[in-house]
Amino acid sequence: MPVMHEFDPPERFVAGTVGEPGARTFFLQARSGPRLVSVALEKQQVAVLAERIDELLDEVMTATLGDALVPAVAPLGLDDAEPLEQPIDEQFRAGTMTLSWDPSISRVVIEVFPLVDTADDAEEAEDVEPAEVFLVRLEAGPARAFVKRASLVIDAGRPDCPFCGNPIDPDGHLCVRANGFRRRDPA
Repeated sequence: MPVMHEFDPPERFVAGTVGEPGARTFFLQARSGPRLVSVALEKQQVAVLAERIDELLDEVMTATLGDALVPAVAPLGLDDAEPLEQPIDEQFRAGTMTLSWDPSISRVVIEVFPLVDTADDAEEAEDVEPAEVFLVRLEAGPARAFVKRASLVIDAGRPDCPFCGNPIDPDGHLCVRANGFRRRDPA
């Protein structure tokens, strides 16, 4: 049976980073009382999770016809601009994530499973029970606040080149649209 890191609901659930833009490590972090769990993941995983939570809440909002109270945007007072809590001890690196709505408790359910090395045998990897599971249940308001913060965290990285769309490092980058000439951040 896997070790369950369950937060139902957490006092705090956020996405955040450690490091400088271009070399950031992304984390999901949940806290309830003194218990703190941090799970490392990729920037794209944070972006997709935030996008899917937003879509899920929009679907619930239209489908329930008022049965569940789902705000259209993050409620005032739930904004969280604080840094990740210390110490940041990576519990595991995220692999598969699942997302659902539990209508019996009107909460978003997020499950994060550790990254599994499938290089050896993909069939065996599917049958293996994960060693740990990060399980978070959020009410709709805090879920919208998570989406808002996750979007801000993602956008706080390196600026995109207006010509090719690739990230611009502080010392510029070789833009494919500039025939190999180095472009600098226009700001």
